[in-house]
Amino acid sequence: MSSSSKAPDGSITLAEMREFASFPAATQRYIRRSLDVALRRVDAMELWSRDMTEAASIKAQAGIYERLAQIRPIIPDDSKMDKVEPFLAPLITIAAFDLGQDRLSTFSAFRFLYERLLGASSRPWLPAAFCAAASLPNLHPDRRRALLQSISEAAATAIGWSNREPSFYPEWVEKVDGSTAENGS
Repeated sequence: MSSSSKAPDGSITLAEMREFASFPAATQRYIRRSLDVALRRVDAMELWSRDMTEAASIKAQAGIYERLAQIRPIIPDDSKMDKVEPFLAPLITIAAFDLGQDRLSTFSAFRFLYERLLGASSRPWLPAAFCAAASLPNLHPDRRRALLQSISEAAATAIGWSNREPSFYPEWVEKVDGSTAENGS
């Protein structure tokens, strides 16, 4: 394979940034918050909670996300059933929590987040986890329908997945006062 057929790292990062920018604002906020909770980049409670309800959600998310550390090292590299259950069962539970928060409205938003939570080796398992979590009865039937319709046939039936790790991990960005920025102060 020639080096010209491989996309430069910058263009891959830019594509990831464009994908993230295509998500609704609430989805973007939830993905950034989730990465802060999972990766412990900042005090997520202090940065993201706007009220008691959101504080409770962040606390619950932190508890659920503790399982990520247990399943990252056991991501199956094949389909042997004895290796699938210890990984997929907790992943479905975590995914069900996230889908139940009503901020990830499509498979692409789910995949974007989970590739960053678990890494590239999780890609083959994400359609199954998404479909299982999206099918659970804790979601309203209309929500289940919308989620399941959001996964493309190509994503659900892919014959291979990239092993390239994500390069763009969105973070909180402080708003800049436009009048101050224009004056150069």
